[in-house]
Amino acid sequence: MTNNIAKMIDHTLLKADATVEQINTLCNEAKENGFASVCVNPTWVSQAAKLLQGSDVAVCTVIGFPLGASDKEVKSFETTQAIKQGATEVDMVINIGALKSGKLEVVEEDIRAVVEAADGKALTKVIIETSLLTDAEKVIACQLAVKAGADYVKTSTGFSTGGATVADVKLMRETVGPDIGVKASGGVRSAEDAQAVIDAGATRIGASSGIAIVNGLTSTTDY
Repeated sequence: MTNNIAKMIDHTLLKADATVEQINTLCNEAKENGFASVCVNPTWVSQAAKLLQGSDVAVCTVIGFPLGASDKEVKSFETTQAIKQGATEVDMVINIGALKSGKLEVVEEDIRAVVEAADGKALTKVIIETSLLTDAEKVIACQLAVKAGADYVKTSTGFSTGGATVADVKLMRETVGPDIGVKASGGVRSAEDAQAVIDAGATRIGASSGIAIVNGLTSTTDY
């Protein structure tokens, strides 16, 4: 059980004041515990890639983070640069304002720009920021992510008004079907939390509490 959960965890450190020493520790912890990836801000991708070279741990980074309000061309460039520096997974934030304004073509093009920049060289995960959306908007966001060719949909940045909930994960899984990944992020701090979102349909978990999760403990910290 523990090992299986570890293989689903993106060991995450996205704080603005993260230091090189903390990134080094994150990567070492990820290797020691067999996590799926480390998730770091773009400035740390090359450092993480060096530390994780030869391991099974992927390097994940964030695009348009945390607001999703940058232009699609900027997100595309961020993606290209991150991959050049060693990222093999990218978690992009959608244009939330466009979605809530009903500009669905803008949202789809925004996602597609990142998918095309990734060009099969990196998995693409689409952060829809569920805490800011109605259920109807969550469904639309997931549908647009699938239409644009993304590999995963993801609940949250961990920096907004709320994180992953079992209800949201279940709704997202029901919307995307069985062939697209669902990542639960934000507020998953214990083994019980992790199991609950897995049971709801999550196939990946974004957490800064990975160590606590695999040890059956509860952490009081988040991203």
